[in-house]
This record gives sequence, structure tokens and C-alpha cells, in this order.
Amino acid sequence: MGTKKDDPRESDAAVRRGASGPAGTVGVSRRKLIGSAGAAGAAGIVLGAAGGAGGHAVMRGEAPVPLTSVGSAEAMFHGKHQAGITTPLQARGHLVAFDLAPGAGRKEAAALMRRWSAMAERLMAGEPADTGRGHDTGVALDAGPSSLTVTFGFGRTFFTRTGLTDHRPAALDPLPAFSSDRLDAKRSEGDLWVQIGADDALVAFHALRALQKEAGQAARVRWQMNGFNRSPGATDRPMTTRNLMGQVDGTNNPEPTESDFGERIFVPAGGSSAYAWMAGGSYAVVRRIRMLLDDWEALTVERQEQVIGRRKADGAPLSGGAEDTALDLDKAGPDGKLLIPGNAHARISAPEQNGGAAMLRRPFSYHDGISEDGTPDAGLLFICWQADPFKGFIPVQRKLDRGDALSPFIRHEASGLFAVPGGAASGEYVGQRLLEA
Repeated sequence: MGTKKDDPRESDAAVRRGASGPAGTVGVSRRKLIGSAGAAGAAGIVLGAAGGAGGHAVMRGEAPVPLTSVGSAEAMFHGKHQAGITTPLQARGHLVAFDLAPGAGRKEAAALMRRWSAMAERLMAGEPADTGRGHDTGVALDAGPSSLTVTFGFGRTFFTRTGLTDHRPAALDPLPAFSSDRLDAKRSEGDLWVQIGADDALVAFHALRALQKEAGQAARVRWQMNGFNRSPGATDRPMTTRNLMGQVDGTNNPEPTESDFGERIFVPAGGSSAYAWMAGGSYAVVRRIRMLLDDWEALTVERQEQVIGRRKADGAPLSGGAEDTALDLDKAGPDGKLLIPGNAHARISAPEQNGGAAMLRRPFSYHDGISEDGTPDAGLLFICWQADPFKGFIPVQRKLDRGDALSPFIRHEASGLFAVPGGAASGEYVGQRLLEA
């Protein structure tokens, strides 16, 4: 489990557009914010701490407050890689899987991906969803792009439905079963997968609704999940986020500045022509992991730290140092016992314990209500990215499955594996190199 740090260095797929503003801001989006509502109405877009005062200012006819950097930040749709992989983690997320409708095949899938790509490009630029076929819902009418990203992937069954089995890579072979799995087939896998992320909840929902409507009769929703993370600006400096167990989560993620980052996360060009469509793409493993929070919260902080192998307060390893200090897996205390226990989550999942296996973890937390017995249905929408899941997620999860101290406190309830093609060039739609092969 883990997240990317909310750090601008990690945003090579999320280029910010616009002239520089005051410290900590970027330029206002090219979107027309209000239209005919006038300057006074524009003050209604106020975000953050000024929200209440901004509304009062509108009533008094004072000058409008400019869109903040949270709303104006814009991710680029076109590029070598799809957005939503190395983009800084957003505050809101939706994951949704679709199955192609009975009788729909390659032709219908290509038309759908063409429509979806056009819609995603508009929405990520902060433009209305209306493309002439229907009225925009107006949900995000007075918001900027808010770092919206839309990412598309194909499941194993997609290739059978479209007659493209010869182009299905071996990396999409089914994941093995794990002892901690309690998988619900109705909330797992799917022909098509869409990941939506944004720093505003209404912008994220607007994109979800627009893409669902744009699917038309070509595909129907198989499952859908909602997630969240810490909002930008909630801390006084960029920090690794925390999960619902209260742990700093994502410290040991690969960094884009590392020399081998690209080869570990993205599929290289070259190789068989049948799989050339995946160049610049990545494989996403998606797992709905329920946290048994009542059991976890019954532990002392010291015991929680032993389970994880890191200090709860700051994420530093129990072997000493700060959050970014490398784990010293051999360091022992005065009693001769390893400071990081042999079954600690941080030890077992460490790349050096798994032949260098690494993945880019970029999840969302979720909370789907409280059961009749008072237990929360909450946990992690785990998403990890790698060039090959058989060299990333699978070897690490196999190791965790054999003795991770965290296992008694989590339950894997849904799963999916998706091939996420490279980004679309200008004039292309996502997946075009596969569907028009």
C-alpha cells in the first residue's frame, strides 16, 4: 500500500499551463469561468479558507476573488504516457470498469474510445462536456480543471470481445490466487477500466457522469468505486499522505528522478509488433483492500509500528533516521532483536527483499459506510503501476502473502489487472494503435 508524494517533481504527465501568479499559484485556466454571469458572479468560485468571506463579498459587490491554484492546475491529455500515472496524487478519485454490450466488438470499441478520448481531452482542459449530442450537466460549470486526469485501460476479456487475442500481451495473464483474497467477482476485472482523479469532488463526479453517458449503448458499468486523499494545501508543506490506519504511506515509492524509473514503470518500445501498441504504457493492478480498523485501532501505537516497521508519527524506519532514510534491515537493538521485525510490512515489501521488484503505488482511500455491527467498510483502493506485473506486483504480493504482519488487519475484496496503453498523440485517441492495428 502507498501513494506518490504530492511533489511537483513527479508530474511529468501533469504539465501546468498558464502564466505564473503569486507564490504557490499557477495561471488561471483558459476555460471561460462564468460566461454571462458577470464579474460579481465570478466571486462565487472562491475556494479554501476564503470560502465563507468570498460569498459575503459577492453580496457586497466587492471585487471577485481569482481562481486558486487548486482549480487552475491542468494536466495534459496528449503525451508519451497517459495522465494519472505520475501525476501528483489528487484529492478525489473514481474507478469504474465497463463491459462491452452484447454484440459490441472492435468497431464499437474503437468508436467508444474515440468518443471517450475527445471527452477526456475537453474535460481535462476545463471545457464543458457538451459535444453537441447532449446538454452538459453543469455540475462543474464554475470550476477550473482542478488537475483532472482520465486514464483508460483494457482488461483481459477486452481482447476476446474485440477479436484481438493475438495482440493480448502475456503480462495480462490472470493474477495468481493469494491466501488473503476474499474476492467479489462482480466487483473485479472488466473489459474496460477508467481511472478519474481531480482535486475537486464536483469536477471528478462531472467527469464520471460525462463518460458514463458517452458510453451510450456500447458498454455498461460493471463496477464503480469512489476514493479520496488529503486535499492539496491541507499541510504547510508537501508531505507523504496517510492511509486510514494513520500510517504515512508511500515513502518507498520509486521516484521519476531515478535512472531506471522509466524501465520499471513503463513498457519500452521495440519487441514484437503485436504488442507495439503498449509502448509507453503501463500495467495497473487494482485491488479493493478493506482495513479491519477496529482490530487495528485496538493495538498500541508501539505494536502498530512493529507491524509496519516504521514510526507512526513521521514514517521513519524503526532502524532510525528520517522518513527518507533507507531501511537498515540488519540493525538490532540492545537486546539483539532486529529493530525492524522479520515479518514487518516494510521489510517484506522492500525491493531488496524481492529481487529488486518495484511498483509505483498510487491509491485512494475509501469509506463505503458503517455496517450494522458498527464496523466501517473502509480501506484502500490500491492501484500500482509497473512495466510488467509479473516483475512488480506479483512477486511482492506472494512474499507478503507468506507472512506479512499486516495481513490479519486487511482483506482483499476485489481485484483487476489492466493494460494501460501509452498516451495519445495529437489527433489520436487512446488505444488507436491497438484497435486500428
